[in-house]
Amino acid sequence: MDAIAKAKFMRITPRKARLVVDLIRGKRVDQAFAILDFTPRAASKILTNLLKSAVANATQKEGVDVNNLKVKTICVDQGPSLKRFMPRAMGKASQIKKRTSHITVVLEES
Repeated sequence: MDAIAKAKFMRITPRKARLVVDLIRGKRVDQAFAILDFTPRAASKILTNLLKSAVANATQKEGVDVNNLKVKTICVDQGPSLKRFMPRAMGKASQIKKRTSHITVVLEES
């Protein structure tokens, strides 16, 4: 019995999100919430909301004990990049890529 939650097109770079994801991979859900509460990164708030959503999805299934949930897999994939331009010297312009992420969480009962 796996519970899945996905967050797509999140406005955070995959590299920054993976730094926080690596901290909670394989942990129990209560430990993961504790780690995310004390992690001073922007991705921790996004991952907290996503983890809450996955726990809520798990409670909808019959016979699942929320206290025994564990993060089975969590992955961050790159989404589409928003392309913006910034003016530079001598009338030129350079491209800025605002990257997005697709984050997937799978919880299992241990």
